[in-house]
Amino acid sequence: MTVNVIPKRLQRVWDKWNIRGSVLASLCLQILLIFLAPLRKQARGYIIIPIVWTSYLLADFVAAYAIGLISNNQGDKCDKSNVNDALSAFWAPFLLLHLGGPDSITAFSLEDNELWIRHLFGLIAELIMVVYVFTQAIPFSFWLQTLLVLLAGLIKYAERTRALYLACLGNFKDSLKPKPDAGPNYAQLMGEYSSMLEAGLPVKFITVNESERQGNKENERQANSEVKPLNDIEIVREGFRFYQIFRGLIVDHMFSFQERDESRSFFLGLNAQCAFRVMEVELNFMYDALFTKMATVYKSYLGYIFRFICTALIVATYILFQSHHKPHIHPFDIAITYSLLIGAIILDIVALIKLILSDWTLALLKLKKVLRPIYTIGKYISFRRRWSESMGQHNLISFCLKRRFKLLDEVVEYVGLKEIFEFMMHRDFISVENDLKDFIFNQLKAKADEAKDAISAREIHSSKGHMAVLRYTSRESIVATVGENVEFNESVLKWHIATDILYFESTELKDNKNNRNFSKIVTDCIVKHWKKKNPITDRKEAHDVDHKKLCNQLSDYMLYLLFMQPSLTSAVSGIFQIRFQDTCEEAKEFLRRFKMTPDRSRPSDQTMEKEARAELLKVATPVKPVEIKGDRSKSVLFEACMLAKDLKRVDDDKMWKMMSEVLVELLSYGASHCRGNAHAQQLTKGGELVTFVWLLMAHFGLGDQFRIQAGHARAKLITETEREMSEENTEKESAM
Repeated sequence: MTVNVIPKRLQRVWDKWNIRGSVLASLCLQILLIFLAPLRKQARGYIIIPIVWTSYLLADFVAAYAIGLISNNQGDKCDKSNVNDALSAFWAPFLLLHLGGPDSITAFSLEDNELWIRHLFGLIAELIMVVYVFTQAIPFSFWLQTLLVLLAGLIKYAERTRALYLACLGNFKDSLKPKPDAGPNYAQLMGEYSSMLEAGLPVKFITVNESERQGNKENERQANSEVKPLNDIEIVREGFRFYQIFRGLIVDHMFSFQERDESRSFFLGLNAQCAFRVMEVELNFMYDALFTKMATVYKSYLGYIFRFICTALIVATYILFQSHHKPHIHPFDIAITYSLLIGAIILDIVALIKLILSDWTLALLKLKKVLRPIYTIGKYISFRRRWSESMGQHNLISFCLKRRFKLLDEVVEYVGLKEIFEFMMHRDFISVENDLKDFIFNQLKAKADEAKDAISAREIHSSKGHMAVLRYTSRESIVATVGENVEFNESVLKWHIATDILYFESTELKDNKNNRNFSKIVTDCIVKHWKKKNPITDRKEAHDVDHKKLCNQLSDYMLYLLFMQPSLTSAVSGIFQIRFQDTCEEAKEFLRRFKMTPDRSRPSDQTMEKEARAELLKVATPVKPVEIKGDRSKSVLFEACMLAKDLKRVDDDKMWKMMSEVLVELLSYGASHCRGNAHAQQLTKGGELVTFVWLLMAHFGLGDQFRIQAGHARAKLITETEREMSEENTEKESAM
């Protein structure tokens, strides 16, 4: 005897509404995805990305489940759902259409692209199920409409499978391979050389490398390049041009010196704002190519043709269904059918509008007269925000001072959600301001000017801060913190703590001085008011860089990357987690010893943090900690305090300039030593500033991606007489 745990009333409701509910749920998920999926490239919150992730996973499951329900109930005389067999057979191809997914998302992450074979198998399996449902219902009154939707669903699902196939990193890399190149005809040239020697002719080789021929042109372009602003349309077109060249960065593609020179000459002639906007567009095209159908459907005329056929089939189906007589069908089921038809048409119209207003249209359309209206409309509808324009912040000392509940930490760690919990509770985001963009761009531009050849470019690319330090000081204790033998994560952690201590100390001193000097406050107010009346002076002051503020932002951002986004520095992060937890533990012990742990009776957390930093700076450090403690503990807390004291011996303005340049150098080192696919993955999570640094370094030629240095050597056979005549002509030209 079986016991029914589920009440019979609930069972009856489920039996009646399971097919109807699944079909409607599948349609709702498609609508949700087409509107919310594009927002994930500019989202930082906890709402959009989880909703898109959940909808993405449920969309395939619900559609496949609904097809299974329809197949199971087809021809069943005991069918409790009371759905007409002909109508349910008509619904099945719509679910195949839904499995094709919207244009705005084909993959949630890069790993989904690697599963294109699974999607191909799913296409075959679901198609067989739909055909089975179709044949079971024959003969029925909606066979023509069902066949039309079946063809449209097949096209949609095939588009998605092809998009996943092309975005699979292995296939993506294969598509970028150049044509086989055997180089100049060596055998033919040697045959001519041997023949001339046998004839007794005095012959010599003259070879000129491509790099030498192009070198003068490159220098000419750089000398004549002037910083000029680009309009909105030009930014999109230039972004598309460089996307086509540098999309191979994602898969460690090899670039030629011509591509390096072309990129360098262009970006050296831009200001920071234009450069970042061009890279925004470039990364947006990378996002579309890897996670949407845009690059697949709209890259060739064949994609346009199939898309037109798909839309035409759905519209034709709607017309046929509307004119068809529908006896013995429940009005609610007819309403569901119209919802599926109208929903499919609306989804296609929305996809078409998004295409027309997209960067792809602006980049590929040749009718210049309509570009400006298209851009303007798209700007007001989609706001054209291509990334979050924010950067994460994480502070070690603030992290150690926060109140923590031991039981909650143990529970979170036990269920395996420790990383997610820490990400949600111990991080913050700030806007990436123009001052920071300008500073990073100018620093990398200066490095690009220093990199005259591939060797110097690689030296700059491998610097972890020591080049910036040596420009300001030769103090051994400071240089040693960014030496070649020091791990990247160790340098970042030391400079983060040192920057944090010095920043709060200088802020506290400034606050104290302002509190003691009332006349200074009044004077500052008068000067500030006077600057508003004098825009020329104010414009001049706007160019001044607040190095102290930039140092604080960059050091917190670097720790955020290492702690919250280890995949972006996985190639260079090393044993950071061990070093971080040991440093945190030593900081907590120090704070407990000085009774600096959080206490409800204390006035404010900010005051506690200032006191903690002041106490750390007061600790005497005549001997290196490693000589006292050994190297079992990887803590660098007091080594960072020693660094802070050494930095204080440098002139204040000079110190902050040096620190900001060191942090930019560390940031660029981490960015360029990370795999390209890790940067690509961040495009679905709001984007990261470090990705822009990675791309900007490639555009400036600072990296090891440019492995073709000389190109082909153009060899020429000349006789002794021709050589003498060539030298005479050269002398005459130089004399003139």
